[in-house]
Amino acid sequence: MRVYAERGLVAGREVRDLAIDIDEAGTITALVEGASPAGADTRLGAVLAGSGNAHSHAFHRALRGRTHDQGGDFWRWREEMYAIADRLTPDSYERLAEAVFAEMLVTGWTSVAEFHYVHHQPDGTPYEDSNAFGAALARAACSVGIRLTLLDTLYLTSAPGEPLLQEQRRFGDGTAAAWLDRWHQLAESATQHTIGAAIHSIRAVAPDDIAFVAEHLPAEAPLHVHVSEQPAENEQSLAAYGRTPTQVLADAGALSPRTWLVHATHLTETDIALIADSGAGIVMCPTTEADLGDGIGPARELADAGVGVALGSDQNAVVDPWLEVRGLEAGERLRSRQRGRFSPTELDTARADTGYAAAGLSGGLRIGAPADLVELDPDSVRTTGAALDQLALVATAGDVTRVVVGGRVVAHDGHLADGRDPARLLTDALKELR
Repeated sequence: MRVYAERGLVAGREVRDLAIDIDEAGTITALVEGASPAGADTRLGAVLAGSGNAHSHAFHRALRGRTHDQGGDFWRWREEMYAIADRLTPDSYERLAEAVFAEMLVTGWTSVAEFHYVHHQPDGTPYEDSNAFGAALARAACSVGIRLTLLDTLYLTSAPGEPLLQEQRRFGDGTAAAWLDRWHQLAESATQHTIGAAIHSIRAVAPDDIAFVAEHLPAEAPLHVHVSEQPAENEQSLAAYGRTPTQVLADAGALSPRTWLVHATHLTETDIALIADSGAGIVMCPTTEADLGDGIGPARELADAGVGVALGSDQNAVVDPWLEVRGLEAGERLRSRQRGRFSPTELDTARADTGYAAAGLSGGLRIGAPADLVELDPDSVRTTGAALDQLALVATAGDVTRVVVGGRVVAHDGHLADGRDPARLLTDALKELR
């Protein structure tokens, strides 16, 4: 199998007439410059590596355009989120997730790390299949062709030392040990996707339980945690434990190269040093952090300390990897009043390579990585005149023409390869949910 690209962005450099050789597993085996197209090649124009969505809550998509009429803050928004979560069934969530994953795919996200914490019936009773929701998400991803890393999430308390609220009961497994047993069942059943894990937050998991996860979770599983998204979270952690959330994780042995801290908006200098020394990475979600009024995190300081920075769509109020890229750079410009805080190559790495790494995958347009590619229209009203390495700073989802996963075209011109329209899928799924 081979893909021919008129132009490709390889390690930050524009390459003309690029042949991408791909094996039967969908992995890139060779990159040949100055090639000529062959008859059986999939022919593309301007090509970038596929985008790795390192943080998503698919069901939050149901809140888009419905939470802006009464102002409020993150905590007000959370009440609306609980109401949606209460209505989900495995069947309705499969249809909603299928639609959301389809929307992701046609915009240029080729993989997604789904931070999954809706596990049980509304009263907390497990379904006959205790991983019915996880299985539904896996089927949804397979249906549309996006790569999925399912981050099954531990969620035990509503705040430090406090039991789950009634609206949170379906998130919890009672104990960390019970969660881990269910996690192993999920991992054993996985065939076409990657299984990772998540600690919801310091609010939702106590230090002893965090230490249990760090000790007993298999070493190869990526581990994600919401950290310091809101100042109130830091205040709760300091009041309960005398330490910041990052320090709690470090003391529990949960900071390591497999750990990815989501948001990390309100960090101290000590927190940044702990993260850098541990080899952990960061996932920032600029459109969500702006939408919820979270604040702007210290992305440049983290990157300068050697911390990998990835990007995610989080609540999916916006599904557009190119806007997340611009949000990362725009936030830095607003904080510093300087342009070019991240170079085009750094931004491309955050969008592709690091996003995949956060999901436990290899990414980027390079040998040994999956042949996951995005073709952009370089001559639209938004992109014309832009250099290839800066397309991500001017393009939007509407400029994505074709999407390739594993060497095969899975989406083109806003539709899935089989002709399904994500807008129609979303309309039907949301109608059913409401």
